[in-house]
Order: sequence, then C-alpha cells, then structure tokens
Amino acid sequence: MREVMTKSMARNIFYGGSLFFIIIFLGLSFHSHRYIVTTSTNVETLTHGVAAGKKVWEDKACINCHTLLGEGAYFAPEIANVLTRWGVADDPEGAFEAVKGWMESQPTGIEGRRQMPQFNLSDEEIQNLTEWLLWVETIDTQNWPPNEAG
Repeated sequence: MREVMTKSMARNIFYGGSLFFIIIFLGLSFHSHRYIVTTSTNVETLTHGVAAGKKVWEDKACINCHTLLGEGAYFAPEIANVLTRWGVADDPEGAFEAVKGWMESQPTGIEGRRQMPQFNLSDEEIQNLTEWLLWVETIDTQNWPPNEAG
C-alpha cells in the first residue's frame, strides 16, 4: 500500500463511506417505522375521549413533572402504568373514580412531600384523561417501565 493517500483515494473513501451509512440509516428507519406502526400503537381504539385526554395532558404540561414511557421529567412517577399500579385498569368506572379522587385531593399538604398542583379539572376533563391513561396502558411498551413502581 502506498504511504501517501491521493485525492482520488480520499474522495472514494468519503463517498463510499457516506453511501454505506446512508443505506444503513434508511434501512434502520424503514425497519423502525414498520415495527412501530405494526406493533406498538393500538390505533383501532383511538377515540375522541382519548384524543381529548391527551390534550388535557398537554395543556396542563403534565410531562413537566411526570414521565410517560420513560420520557419527561423525573419529579413525579411514571404514569404509563399508573392505573395498573392502582388496580383499576380493568374497570373504567373505577379508574375514573380513582383519577377523580386523586386529582381533587391535590395538593395533599403533607409536609416534606412533593405536591401535585390543583388543576381544577371538570368531570369531563377527568373522564377524558382517564380514557387516555387507559389507552396508554394498551401500548406495547416492550416491558417498560421495568418495574411495577414505574
């Protein structure tokens, strides 16, 4: 091998490497898109209530304190499996009552504990938020969070 790299050799390495990594990137992007669309999101069960619940989540900036599927702030608990942890995931009416009770009791005023603000949500907003939380639990998270505590 030559000790000096010519301009044409450097150009060929650059273009060859760039082409190789572009092909790898496109292949991985295609695979990810196909996998996510076909396995993780339960599109058939999306309803107006689920969409409205997501809007409540966004409007109240819940992600500023909570995590959702590992994304967000770590100040408050993961909420992707909160209804399962509370034992009401199989009972939509019980889930609504649990979420309503929790939301209306905040802040608790217990000294030394993190406090959730009072958002003064209407029953309809709480119902929508509950529907969204129930829908989030149907997402194939590949066993995330890794423990029951979230």
